[in-house]
Amino acid sequence: MAQRFLSVVAVLLAVVYYWMFRQVPSKITEHLGKEYDYIVVGSGSAGSVVANRLSEDRNNKVLLLEAGGEENANPFTDIPLLAPFMQLTKEDWHYVTEPQKHACKGLKNQRSFWPRGKALGGSSNLNYMAYVRGSCHDYDEWAANGCDGWSYDEVLPYFLKSEDNRNTEYAKTKYHNTTGPLTVSNTVSAPVKAHIMKAAEELGYRIIDVNAETQLGYSELQSVVRNGVRWSTAKAFLRPAMGRENLHVVINAHVTKVLFNSKKETIGVELVKDGTLQTVKVAKEVVVSAGAIGSPQLLLLSGIGPKKQLEKFNIPVIADLPVGENLQDHLMTDIAVYSLQEPISVTPSKVTSLAVTLQYNIFGSGYLTSTGLLEGISFHRSSIIKPELMYPDIQLHYFETLLGADPAELLHERMNFDDDVYKAIHGDMIEQEGFSIFPGIVRPKSRGTIRLRSTNPFEHPEIDPHYLEHPDDVKTFIEAVRIGIGFANSEAMKKIGAKLTDRALPQCSQHQLWTDEYIECYVRHITLTIYHPAGTCKMGASGDPTSVVDSKLRVKGVRGLRVADASIMHNVVAGNTNAPSIMIGEKAADLIRGIKTVKPVKS
Repeated sequence: MAQRFLSVVAVLLAVVYYWMFRQVPSKITEHLGKEYDYIVVGSGSAGSVVANRLSEDRNNKVLLLEAGGEENANPFTDIPLLAPFMQLTKEDWHYVTEPQKHACKGLKNQRSFWPRGKALGGSSNLNYMAYVRGSCHDYDEWAANGCDGWSYDEVLPYFLKSEDNRNTEYAKTKYHNTTGPLTVSNTVSAPVKAHIMKAAEELGYRIIDVNAETQLGYSELQSVVRNGVRWSTAKAFLRPAMGRENLHVVINAHVTKVLFNSKKETIGVELVKDGTLQTVKVAKEVVVSAGAIGSPQLLLLSGIGPKKQLEKFNIPVIADLPVGENLQDHLMTDIAVYSLQEPISVTPSKVTSLAVTLQYNIFGSGYLTSTGLLEGISFHRSSIIKPELMYPDIQLHYFETLLGADPAELLHERMNFDDDVYKAIHGDMIEQEGFSIFPGIVRPKSRGTIRLRSTNPFEHPEIDPHYLEHPDDVKTFIEAVRIGIGFANSEAMKKIGAKLTDRALPQCSQHQLWTDEYIECYVRHITLTIYHPAGTCKMGASGDPTSVVDSKLRVKGVRGLRVADASIMHNVVAGNTNAPSIMIGEKAADLIRGIKTVKPVKS
């Protein structure tokens, strides 16, 4: 008990040190102007970038509106290891899905928590900081489906524009850059990582740079961390620009509606700040960057969406568009749990020791700089994908710890596990050595929806991802799980005494362990989001009736309104969505300004 108390004190000391000595002064605008050239709604992974780039032109008067507060109001924000602590805080929107018919049966009420950032920097304050661009085939597929200008060769320069890659080997290649504001670095790892990598090689998986010529293989994690600090888009893009006189950043400002005149021209926004309803006019454009949930909700409240749904709530129809359709998300599960006989993984007592705390405080290094103990990822192709295609549809996340090793059972709550389910799989593992492989699917065929519950802008919309509704998603998931549990057969794992769990989920006890039937039952019970909702304001060709915005991100049927965030993805990319959202912000700014700030790069 005394040791645990000292461990907690050590972590608190790290937080206090950071809070006192590493914070930056605030430059928040207190009073709104009456009119701006551009209004950006949402300061997340894309919105912060858009606001920065638009305000580079000193002739543009730019207003950025954020519903939440400052990201540095929470002392846990910038310490990478504490990523899970950011969920279910006031910096989180606290979204919850509808009960799922085909999935999430092992979660409370069959609902999934969907954390989304509500502060400067948005979800880049909550995520696990993985820097993954997605497959080149994703963007080529977008372009082939009417998204002109969004092929991989056309978006790669915008990834490079942002990037400041601190890996000297990666930086030598044409796939990386070192002069952008977004720092990308490699994670601190426990000794178990080397053994996982050896096992991957033994099993025939290439060791790759996941952001280079191929995505198929195992890659150590690249993360947006600078000098031991989470490098959110607020820090990379927004705060360096907040001293500009032509950029006003306003917090605690909840936009409730985009306003139009009789010609369907955008004339401003309506918002609530400090309990007061206010209106701000716009001279040029409004850019909605409120995310895959917030952006469709705002458009629907503004009269842009399916006519039938809008009429249900007596909202005047400005444009009849499929807003809120095409919702996609990546899924994973926790089935591949390995115990270890050697002390080479990460346990709570190791990361909360006084030595680790001092290492972080003095040198900005050590376990506290680890991105939630996520040390690597790998991508694979299932049998669903045609042999001639190189599309990955499976992603594995490798964690240097056991889910059940944490005495606080933090992820028990954050993932909304049913108590009995969590205890059956992860109970009685406190302080045990081990690691976890979370297999998942990243090209889902199931499609969900975002719907209004009411016309109240403060009421969360109805989120129904329709998880595992398409049978191919289940088939792919089973193959993903088999890759994860397959590590047990490698000599590299046997040498360190790695043992795959033999705990069976009681709700699936009617099936023999590790059969396809058991795995299907398991993934339908423990269906976990990878936190990558996308596609709800789909981009497409001008004549595509399933799309909301055109290839220049302009909302169809109106003038002066664009969307720039993960909601515009034609299909969700195969990988973590933070880096692609930043790229979307970079490209959106050029489209809005009518300029090209990047040079072609041939992949």
